[in-house]
Amino acid sequence: MMASALPLALAGLVSLMAITAAGASDRHPSRSGDRPAAATLEPVAGVSARPGKAAPGGASGITSGAEAGAGDPLHIVVSLQAQSMTVYRGLEPVAQSPISSGKPGHGTPTGVYSILEKRRKHFSNIYDNAPMPYMQRLTWSGIALHQGKLPGYPASHGCVRMPMEFAQSLFGMTERGAHVVITDAPVEPVAIRHAALPRPYEPGTAVASLDLPQVASDVGLRGSIVTGSLEPARAPVAAAMDDRPLRMIITPRAAGNEVQRAQALLNRMGFEAGFEDGVMGRRTRDAIRRFQEGAGLPATGNLSPSLLKALYRDAGEDESLTAVLRIRRNFKDIYEAPVALKDPHLPLGTMIFTALGFEPGASELNWVAVNAEARPGLTPDAVLDRISLPPSVARDVGAILTPGSSLIVTDRSFARNTGLGTDFVVTTR
Repeated sequence: MMASALPLALAGLVSLMAITAAGASDRHPSRSGDRPAAATLEPVAGVSARPGKAAPGGASGITSGAEAGAGDPLHIVVSLQAQSMTVYRGLEPVAQSPISSGKPGHGTPTGVYSILEKRRKHFSNIYDNAPMPYMQRLTWSGIALHQGKLPGYPASHGCVRMPMEFAQSLFGMTERGAHVVITDAPVEPVAIRHAALPRPYEPGTAVASLDLPQVASDVGLRGSIVTGSLEPARAPVAAAMDDRPLRMIITPRAAGNEVQRAQALLNRMGFEAGFEDGVMGRRTRDAIRRFQEGAGLPATGNLSPSLLKALYRDAGEDESLTAVLRIRRNFKDIYEAPVALKDPHLPLGTMIFTALGFEPGASELNWVAVNAEARPGLTPDAVLDRISLPPSVARDVGAILTPGSSLIVTDRSFARNTGLGTDFVVTTR
């Protein structure tokens, strides 16, 4: 467990406020005699680039020499089974170190995280003020990377401990927002190109949708993520001027929300179905009757598949848009829109795709894929084959896409740890 504070970027809004969060205990911080050797941020024995390694399922192989330059995004992959951490620059593994993760009863949760806060000196307010040097926070509920004792087996209260030299070097190399993927078995990033992945919008082409309202205000974050009905959203003009990476996520629409969707469609068309809460109440039934009367249908006030199809048709919305794309930048919501997902009832697993460097207007874009949740038959290509962005959404995203932007595709919930001052956080266990 560990003490925490809101990120510095929000400190002006909530000065002197701290968030208490749970993480690893450091009752016995690492001493020089406890530190494993060969754990520095230099190429180490047994860790080498794998030029041309391709994603399973037919992804095009791309040599690491073209992608693993100094400007490529940094991401960190932690294997709980191997008790190891590997640091990648693009596709290139640049360092590896042993770690100590959560012990039984305090296991480190697997999933996709971002570095939210960094502190060279940090102390736990739960575990006897235990020192946690070079702390890099992954969740506001307490999971972090930091220096600590490595006994050779999982021993923390949930955090990922590293040896001193490695923790110090990694601290100087990372920035807030860098991705950390924690898995059970070891995984490696692979190169991929796919038509479903966003690409830069070509310069000189009008982006008519950019002058429409954004979904969330730039003033601040909502306290929780709205997962109900969605209007096709548009990125604000100001977002196109920002060069910070996008943090994107695609998830299926929540199952069983047909009533909520009907309420949203009825309200959009002026039938006053009331609050979009998914409850089939009197106002919703009255709105359905009014719609049915206007459409020349029997005024039953009941919701049926044929009625929902008629609502989609009259509202001008594509009912095949069975998933949602959400975008954050600098820990703030900036965009939300429906996208198409084939067979939304089938599993997706959890995968993260990160864009490598590109020039403005580039027609091709190289990505790195990490399978954060191994499930049989689910490869990066197989998952992306089921996704497509409507042309207007593809234009919007392409207009604000920057190198280092990432896209998570998952059927897991992100709501528990995603909120004030975070990117999208997906836990897989």
